[in-house]
Amino acid sequence: MITAHHIYKSFEGTPVLHDVSVSFDENKTNLIIGASGSGKTVLLKCLVGLHEVDAGEIRFDEVLYNNLSFEQKKHLRRKIGMLFQGGALFDFATVEENVMFPMNMFTDWTLEEKQERVNFCLQRVKLENVNHLYPSALSGGMQTRVGIARAIALNPRYLFCDEPNSGLDPRTSIVIDNLIYEITHEFGIITIINTHDMNSVMEIGEKIVFIHQGAKYWEGTKEEILHTDNAELNHFVFASNMAKQLKMKN
Repeated sequence: MITAHHIYKSFEGTPVLHDVSVSFDENKTNLIIGASGSGKTVLLKCLVGLHEVDAGEIRFDEVLYNNLSFEQKKHLRRKIGMLFQGGALFDFATVEENVMFPMNMFTDWTLEEKQERVNFCLQRVKLENVNHLYPSALSGGMQTRVGIARAIALNPRYLFCDEPNSGLDPRTSIVIDNLIYEITHEFGIITIINTHDMNSVMEIGEKIVFIHQGAKYWEGTKEEILHTDNAELNHFVFASNMAKQLKMKN
């Protein structure tokens, strides 16, 4: 379990997160949702260690992240997989080199061991014979799948996904959602997904946390979200569905 207790974060004096306390469960797809500027991305980056919090505690299982030394944080990061928006692959590197990147950083594996793991991860995301291609030769969905392969390269305990469906068509988005869901349950990972895609929420949202104006306004399941009386959440869901319908018409 990952837990956050009374998290505060501001930038240049402007508050972004206000007293956020939340837990994320093992072997579940935990989704953070909210409008642009709500603070959901900042929360994700605080959890993964890309932002230092101003106040509050973050725990990975029983480990208090705030108190760790640099070397201890580095050791913990070996257990973290990160899928950045759009895949965020290195354009100058091949698919194989991209997936191998965390292995080069955090392991002393032999080249043969690394290549074996690369092949396993690519096969798991249903990509084969692309090792020596460059990202520019891949579709957006394929790039995201390579990003997932890189994120699971070290068999992580924790998986963070930042808007994994950004820029993808609905059919490809479903493929990515299902892949993340399958990997979460197959490997028993604690997965946290930052998204504003209501299709993802209703397809794979096992635990959902709604962030509004920097605070946690609601949490529950995809079944409960349909019957909530939370006005801000209902407005977000309605606005998201309207925007999607207009986009599909155009």
